Amino acid sequence: MRDCFNPEVYKKDWQYQEGDLTVTRSTQWSAPGCHQGCSILFYTDKDGKLVKVEGDPNSPVTDGRLCMRCLAMVEAVYHPDRILHPMKRDRDDRGKDKWVQITMDEAYELCAEMVKDTTEKYGAKSICTGAGTGRNATWQSNVLGQGAFGTPNDNCGMLAGNCCYTPRMQGMNAVLGDTFIADCGQLNEARFDHPEYRRPDLILIWGNNPLRANADGFYGHWIIDCMRRGSKLFVVDPQVTWLAAHAEQYIQVRPGTDAALALAIGHVMIEEELYDKEFIDLWCYGFDEYKERVADWTPERAAEICWCDPEDIYAAARLIGTAGVTTLQWGVAFDQNKEANGTAHSVVLLQAMTGNIDNPGGFVGINFGYVQSDIRENVAKGLPKVREGRLGDDGNWGLMNAKGKGGHAIPEAILDACETGEPYPVKMLFMCSTTAFTNMAGQARRIYNAFKEMDHVVICDLFMTPTAMAIGDLFIPMAMGCERNGVRGWYTPLRAITKVTQTGEAIGDEQMMLELGKKMNPDLFYWDDVPEMLEFCTNNMATVPIQITFSELREKVIVYPEFTYYKYKTGKLRFDGQPGFNTLSGRIEFFCNMYNNVGMDPLPYFKEPPESPVSTPELFAEFPLVMTTGRRCWEYFHSEHRQLHTMREFHKWPMFAIHPDDAEAAGIKEGDWAVIENSHGKAIEVAHVTDTMLKGVISAEHGWWFPERPAEEPSLFGLWESNINCCTVQGDFGPSGYGSSYKTQLAKVYPAPEGYGAEFEKLYEAHNAR
Repeated sequence: MRDCFNPEVYKKDWQYQEGDLTVTRSTQWSAPGCHQGCSILFYTDKDGKLVKVEGDPNSPVTDGRLCMRCLAMVEAVYHPDRILHPMKRDRDDRGKDKWVQITMDEAYELCAEMVKDTTEKYGAKSICTGAGTGRNATWQSNVLGQGAFGTPNDNCGMLAGNCCYTPRMQGMNAVLGDTFIADCGQLNEARFDHPEYRRPDLILIWGNNPLRANADGFYGHWIIDCMRRGSKLFVVDPQVTWLAAHAEQYIQVRPGTDAALALAIGHVMIEEELYDKEFIDLWCYGFDEYKERVADWTPERAAEICWCDPEDIYAAARLIGTAGVTTLQWGVAFDQNKEANGTAHSVVLLQAMTGNIDNPGGFVGINFGYVQSDIRENVAKGLPKVREGRLGDDGNWGLMNAKGKGGHAIPEAILDACETGEPYPVKMLFMCSTTAFTNMAGQARRIYNAFKEMDHVVICDLFMTPTAMAIGDLFIPMAMGCERNGVRGWYTPLRAITKVTQTGEAIGDEQMMLELGKKMNPDLFYWDDVPEMLEFCTNNMATVPIQITFSELREKVIVYPEFTYYKYKTGKLRFDGQPGFNTLSGRIEFFCNMYNNVGMDPLPYFKEPPESPVSTPELFAEFPLVMTTGRRCWEYFHSEHRQLHTMREFHKWPMFAIHPDDAEAAGIKEGDWAVIENSHGKAIEVAHVTDTMLKGVISAEHGWWFPERPAEEPSLFGLWESNINCCTVQGDFGPSGYGSSYKTQLAKVYPAPEGYGAEFEKLYEAHNAR
């Protein structure tokens, strides 16, 4: 695709002139953002103002492609609702729009006073930091917490059971000994022209929609690149996606039953000997036990559970077992059911049975560190006692969490400490680009009630959010991607984030961390400036250090560390340098020793969700639809972008998908506002009636609030009208401590009150007419 562009116009220099505009090749990670980190061209005028953006056609990462959210970047940067200066208000004025502008120095001083007050009264561990998901704000607040505040208690927006990637990450480390990802040619700069690479014959897309989600450092359109070169797809999803419609085979399943489907596919692969015997014999452990576990998992049994055809399961096993080179691209649906670890275990073993592990086009080990995690771990090493007493490490919050090996404090333990004061109270929050009860946390009102009781709350964000309005005492305005210097890892390549403009006093998370850290612990935060600190990040990564200065990275724009295949054969996966996998047995563990040692089921398994037509038939009689939440769309990332007129014009209201038969039974039609209700709460969204949705299932969007509605309590920008996390739960984690039932609740649907929405249309139009 890069060859289609005129090299005289789109140059490879990191910065060049195009007429009166300066063009800077950079990376757009948050904020605002997503999990990806796409290559972008920032165009600035002679005054340093951002005037337009384009995709970078010279980038091997994204080949000039850019989503609509990035293309609306100028609107976001200069939006009239953006907060550009620090603000404070009295604690008694929470929920009221009584903010007073202050200086950045005053903001730092106030934050330090809050930390001191909390520490003197309760101890430093009574401070909890929070970070948003998959964004360039996931390590700075954690480092500040450990290095400046003295607390190990950080979390990702109170996400129940840490149910986003963490269950799969911990599961891969237990079963495979490392992190593995789908190889779609993204690991080398030459991509498909690399002499060792070959595209997958079959890509298993299970439990996610990568074109919309671009999750976990994986750019969804890499799959399109592979399809153009002949890759076929096998897709598992409750709704027909674009990828499902173009798949060699698609299986539509009831949410939360993926493990049953995988066990049945494994049953057929074994019965018909559709697996790589040599790979199993040489590199796998516990296969005989696995064979026994799947022996009675016939396709007929699984089909009844999954609501699919048994013949589709036979066909899936034969496709996977004979395709050739296969790879797995999986998603958050694995994490957002209670038995997350058992589900992930059941599916990753199908990939292992094909033998396509760490081979070109397969499921490859990727040990290029997360920059944001690495610096946090390096800081923690210098503070050996800071992790002691972390909430959730006391053995009461799951069998794996009891070992204290997780990357964060446990959300449920934090919530319990908020509510009970045990083992110590939580009294201060420092929240960076996260809106817990707007977006992430189950039982949203419960989190809201707990957080209202904090002594001190610092909010670092771009706009006034419901969370900030409800509980904030100090607001620090954060920079967007074009207004900060940074680095983008996760996983590869390493990319430069280059500052090209400044808006108000908005400050990058890196700069805020360094300046506030220097004020509170100058011996630890010793770097002179952000570029020097970023060089520490790249040169001291826990896995594959890259010796490069920030100026060198900025000029190169993108740097690919050397990647090799078949690392398990050459000792590059194990800490001891021996061939094999970094597991307790040294092999891929069909029978997982780590799970067994902590008291978990060592083999993959299926268990009905806590709420389901089978496990709670009486509840199902009252709430006859299976509800999955977290539905992705093109326009928004979680709760971001709702202010942007461009995005709202494309997608004005929260939507849920429902099958025509279910809509007819509920008395609703396309475009109707409807109430989604279950035993936990209710939310009102607009119905999208489509036969692409599995009958008996609804799929609801999350993260909705309305900047045009009244800001103050009780409205909080209409927070409680369409908040689907009023219908989810907190504390319903699996045996490991990970996983939650965000995608397996039961619900019913009925028409909203007559005339509902008319007033909101007027508010929306008036807001956009400003």
